[in-house]
Amino acid sequence: MSVSIKSKDDIDGMRKAGRLASEVLDHIAPFVKPGVTTGELDRICHDYMVNVQGTIPAPLNYCPPGYTPYPKSICTSVNHQVCHGVPGDKVLKSGDILNIDVTVIADGYHGDTSRMFLVGPPSVAAKRLCDVTHEAMWRGIEVVRPGATLGDIGHAIQHFVEAQGFSVVREFCGHGIGKVFHEEPQILHYGRPGHGMRLEPGMTFTIEPMINAGKPHIRELADGWTIVTKDHSLSAQWEHTVAVTDSGVEVLTLSEGSPDWNRNVGAR
Repeated sequence: MSVSIKSKDDIDGMRKAGRLASEVLDHIAPFVKPGVTTGELDRICHDYMVNVQGTIPAPLNYCPPGYTPYPKSICTSVNHQVCHGVPGDKVLKSGDILNIDVTVIADGYHGDTSRMFLVGPPSVAAKRLCDVTHEAMWRGIEVVRPGATLGDIGHAIQHFVEAQGFSVVREFCGHGIGKVFHEEPQILHYGRPGHGMRLEPGMTFTIEPMINAGKPHIRELADGWTIVTKDHSLSAQWEHTVAVTDSGVEVLTLSEGSPDWNRNVGAR
């Protein structure tokens, strides 16, 4: 497995791209309310990325092997949609939960992040799922340091999530990132402590657990992109891009409007 080790200049570029990606989520937050369509949210984000930031929406026309080109600029996954939901005519209603996944390209570098949004007052169960998923992401982030293993990250997430009575989606994972959207290593959100590749400074990757309220099984919809829970249970996801530093971890996808701004504002 060939893993790209980033230079200081690379990290600087990724920090800028990551901040810009997070600022897209800051910008869209006030528009996430009952009555709006996911297609309208996509339009607003696209306009902000292209015409205000001067960034490129990486998902638009992204076409990995075996797929048709992705037709939109963001992913919007509602309720039982796990990931890669395609924006369209879906009208959000009060009580929905929504993941918005944004990846921008700035000066050749990718910034990749996602957040959960609560559309109107959520149910107690829905809010708990979103909160547990957010904490699970951070449990994974907080074990990142030189010498730790990929299995340490996965175990931290899985152990916490399953203790809460939820399940971890296994078919999708985090990924290395930089000038390439998806690169090695794959970051599984389950695993065994001490197993897998050891981390070293300069590695950059996403941690993005997808957590189901029910069973972990999933299926793909006919659009070839949208993934849903097989049992129709709710699903949630949070995502940050991180860099392994000499002494620990830096979260690269933070902005002043990020819910995590006060939890981690840079290298530790």
